Amino acid sequence: LRELSEPNWSGGVDHQFVHELADGRIDDDVYHRYLVQDRAFVETLIGLYGHAIGVAPTLTQKQRIHQFLSMLVGDDVDSYFEKTFKKLGVSENEWVDPELHPVTEGLMDIVERGAREGDYEETLAVLFPTGWFYLAWAESIEDAEPASYLREWIEIHTTDELKSFVAWQHDELNRLGPELIPRR
Repeated sequence: LRELSEPNWSGGVDHQFVHELADGRIDDDVYHRYLVQDRAFVETLIGLYGHAIGVAPTLTQKQRIHQFLSMLVGDDVDSYFEKTFKKLGVSENEWVDPELHPVTEGLMDIVERGAREGDYEETLAVLFPTGWFYLAWAESIEDAEPASYLREWIEIHTTDELKSFVAWQHDELNRLGPELIPRR
């Protein structure tokens, strides 16, 4: 399925935004807008991972998703957003109740519908590409040394926890996918 996403996948990983993030040339206003949208998207993902725990058929699957969700809602991610918003002069009102860009709204709609209208396998299928894509662009620039707050954003997306969870989701979908009827 990843191969079928080309050239969009590679275009996103090799996007101007990623290059500017890596070399520290990203304009603060651009990064500010991105982070506000990304925080809103992460809030959606948190809810959907909670949903995934609910629909996971086994305790082992529930525990693995919970482990990742605990990291996602942990202090590292939330404090990153808050301290970076403060550094960039973003008001709390702007990030607590953001005006969503149409692309953000569309992405949130796709993952929400895909997760909530399906079973465990469909939920994983819409959540997996998000983590994998975050990991892919971050790994492509993980040796970069931009300003500290940009470097920290890269590091958040190249943690061992994220790598392990993406690999687990990949294995889980490859295991379950062949057992599904073609429509699913």
